[in-house]
Amino acid sequence: MTQALPYARLVGSGSFLPPRLVSNDALAADLATRQIETSDEWIVERTGIRQRYLADKGMATSALATEAARRALADAGVEASELDLIIVATSTPDFVFPSTACLVQANLGNKGAAAFDVQAVCSGFVYGLTTADSFIRAGRAKCALVIGAEVFSSILDWNDRATCVLFGDGAGAVVLKASESPGIIEAELHADGSQMNILCAAGNVAFGQVTGDPFLRMDGQAVFKQAVTVLDRSARSVVEKAGLQLSDVDWLIPHQANLRILTFLARKLEIPTEKVVVTVDRHANTSAASIPLALDVARRDGRIKPGHLALLQGVGGGFTWGSVLLRL
Repeated sequence: MTQALPYARLVGSGSFLPPRLVSNDALAADLATRQIETSDEWIVERTGIRQRYLADKGMATSALATEAARRALADAGVEASELDLIIVATSTPDFVFPSTACLVQANLGNKGAAAFDVQAVCSGFVYGLTTADSFIRAGRAKCALVIGAEVFSSILDWNDRATCVLFGDGAGAVVLKASESPGIIEAELHADGSQMNILCAAGNVAFGQVTGDPFLRMDGQAVFKQAVTVLDRSARSVVEKAGLQLSDVDWLIPHQANLRILTFLARKLEIPTEKVVVTVDRHANTSAASIPLALDVARRDGRIKPGHLALLQGVGGGFTWGSVLLRL
């Protein structure tokens, strides 16, 4: 008899935010010194963001990722030595190489696990989670650590009001274990490289010099339109593939880009707003870290309980998007 493939089940989560909390008022005051006008009211009205956490210069992505990982391992009751797969989703790695995942591995004291980064910007955690699920289902891993971590403040143009008010820094992590009972039920990933210019940081380091534009640039209206369209389609597709209905979903945990996108998406999917996990007001857009941060917050405050069905959705530069249907 053929042995059934194992499922990937989430057994722990953790998150970490840098200690420097910056309110909208504080940010507006700082930007005013550069003759850039904004206000708490302006930011909240357009984005829903009220504050963000920013890393001090010198605090690297690997440091945030390592602390989130330690908290996830503690929550799972898993030792670092048990890990056989470490994936870090990030667009702001410490170095060109080695990967941030290898740096986290060294910090945790693990030796021998496969360790690599995935780069799908704000969809990165969904890409990483789906990759880890595939490893476990194929029998190539039994215990995986998946992290989303970013220091996006390092690639922002602080003279560009359209982008610099939107982002924050942070890290979130989950531990997955092989299980006979379903955890990750269904997933799908997509990309459309022809849309690369609507959200990009197109700089490069070559021959010892920065070439191109090293800062994040975004066409906000185009991103909004693409995001709600592809996330709506992806949500319906992944739920249908699982043989379920959108009404079966207990929690929608989308990428935390903008409160308007979250509200519009929930309305299109006919998911009540009280079933949408929202942390963008507290964390701002933390790119690949936003979904695991939101997931960890909702697990720790007791909203998400064992047995609940969560729909995780990412969308970001590339243009990339994807969904994961997860039974807690």
